[in-house]
Amino acid sequence: MSPELAVLLAVIALFAGIGITAIGPGGVFVTIALFALAPLSSPEVAGTASATFVATGLLGSLVYFQSGEFAQGHAREIAIVLSATSVLGALAGSRLNFLLPEAVFGYLLSAFVATVGVVIVYRERVGLKPSNRIDAVPAQQRRIMIGTIGLGVGVLGGLLGVGGPVVAVPVLVMLGVPMLVAVAVAQVQSIFISAFAAASYATAGAVSVPVALLVGVPQLIGVVAGWKVAHLVDPGRLRVVLGIVLIVVAPTLLL
Repeated sequence: MSPELAVLLAVIALFAGIGITAIGPGGVFVTIALFALAPLSSPEVAGTASATFVATGLLGSLVYFQSGEFAQGHAREIAIVLSATSVLGALAGSRLNFLLPEAVFGYLLSAFVATVGVVIVYRERVGLKPSNRIDAVPAQQRRIMIGTIGLGVGVLGGLLGVGGPVVAVPVLVMLGVPMLVAVAVAQVQSIFISAFAAASYATAGAVSVPVALLVGVPQLIGVVAGWKVAHLVDPGRLRVVLGIVLIVVAPTLLL
């Protein structure tokens, strides 16, 4: 890898880290950059990216715990149920990466991400409120909803190495979870998704430690910066930014 490419990947990782804790879907840019620019196979891309998301998830969880997001509403319950169900999904998704054409899932994920982005922007522009708020349903039904989301997010995270927030945050926001709470619980979930996915890839020798360090350190710096940005910007504006980023990211998932 040339010095120029290393610097480019580090810069992308820095901004990705900011996105991780500011709006959720930031880590996907690291996955895309590694796939498009680095001399790595598809499993190595997913495995290496997943390894870095363990560290960003830990740091992101810590800073959001300090700022009090986990004390709001059902935040801790959501984090626990999402994380537990994501583990099963992540293990299944990482195995599927070796067996099935990734392009099929790339198209599905791209369509899903774009659709969610459009819906979020539309809702914010016209002032629509969630029709089925997750905090208004009975406890058992709420846990089933969260568990289903966690399982699906885990499969996609393990399969494509995109982490959990890119899917979990927009879905939770659409269900009425406050923006910063959604980002906070997604940090916890990403630890479990990424740890089990990375472990699965590591057993097959599909994790590049040097590349993980190259993009992991700048991501951690970005995580702290993104957390500070999230507390300075109006949540409504953050939701609009989230929707726009998802719309922009969707086509890049097909690269």
